[in-house]
Amino acid sequence: MKRLGLIFLVVVLLALGWYLFMKPFDYLVRFETRGNAGTINQTLKTWNSTQENAEIKAQRDFLEIVQLIPAGDSQHEYHWKISPESDTTSSVQVFVTGKDSNFKDRAAILFSDTAFEKDTRQRITDFATYLNDHLDKFRIRITGPAEIPATYSACTQLRTTQIGKAFGMMHNYPLLSDVLAADSVPLNGRPYVQLLEWNRIKDSISFNFCYPIIKTDSLPLHQEIHYRERPRIKAIRAVYNGNYLTSDRAWYALLNYARKNGIETTGLPVEIFHNNPNMGGNELEWTAEIYLPIKTTND
Repeated sequence: MKRLGLIFLVVVLLALGWYLFMKPFDYLVRFETRGNAGTINQTLKTWNSTQENAEIKAQRDFLEIVQLIPAGDSQHEYHWKISPESDTTSSVQVFVTGKDSNFKDRAAILFSDTAFEKDTRQRITDFATYLNDHLDKFRIRITGPAEIPATYSACTQLRTTQIGKAFGMMHNYPLLSDVLAADSVPLNGRPYVQLLEWNRIKDSISFNFCYPIIKTDSLPLHQEIHYRERPRIKAIRAVYNGNYLTSDRAWYALLNYARKNGIETTGLPVEIFHNNPNMGGNELEWTAEIYLPIKTTND
C-alpha cells in the first residue's frame, strides 16, 4: 500500500509540475459551431479587426490562426485550431496564454475563477455570437457536378483581398458598362468573376471581372479592358444567397465537397451574379452561382 501511495504521489507531483512549469498554454476553451473551417477562418479575421489593437500573428492553412489581444500592459495569445466535423459543422479549440503569466497565475487558476479565465470566456463567447450572427446572413446549397457554358467576354483584371473583391467589382462596373454601352455592344449573359490566383494564407486574389458579350468586328478599345473566350468548363456548382462581400464562403464549401468526394479541382472559383447590389433589397434574395472547375490534363 505504501508503494502504491508513493507511486500516486509521484504521478500527482509530475502532473502538477507539468501544469505549473511546462504546459504550453494557460487555458483551453472548446466549442462546436455551425460553419465550415474556411468560413470560421474568415469570420475570425473580420472579428479580429473589431478588437482594439488585436492582430493576427500567424496562420497555417485556414485551420490554425494565432491571434494577439492586448490585456492591460500585456498581451494574451489566442491559438485557434479549427477541426471540420461535417460539411456544415466544426469544432474549435482555443489555447490561450498570457504573455506574462507565471507560477502564481497558473496556481490561481487551479483554485479560483480568475479574471483571466472570465475575460477569456467572455471574449470567445463574443466571437461565437458574432459568428452565429454572420452565419444567419447567407445560405449555401451545393448542387454537384455541372458545366460553365462557353462565352465571349469583355473583362477587367483586378488584384485585391478576398473581402475587397466586391469593392473592386463595384469600382469597375461603371467602366465596363459605360464603355460597352457607348458602342452599343450587345450583352450576352450575367456578369461574372473568374479567379486567376488565390493565396489562402494572405487572403489575396487576382481575377477577371467580365461581362459576356456578342463578339463583333468593331469592339471598343480601352487600356483597362481586354476580350477573351471562356471555354465550356466542367465544374462543381453551389448556389449562394447573401451579400456578395462574403460569397467566398461558398468557395470553402466547394473545396470541402471536392475533398470529400475525391474530386481534383483547380482551386480557382468562378462566380456568376444574378443581382445588382446597387439596387439594394433583401440580401438573402441575392443569388450567385459559384463554380469550382474540375482539373483537366491541361491544367
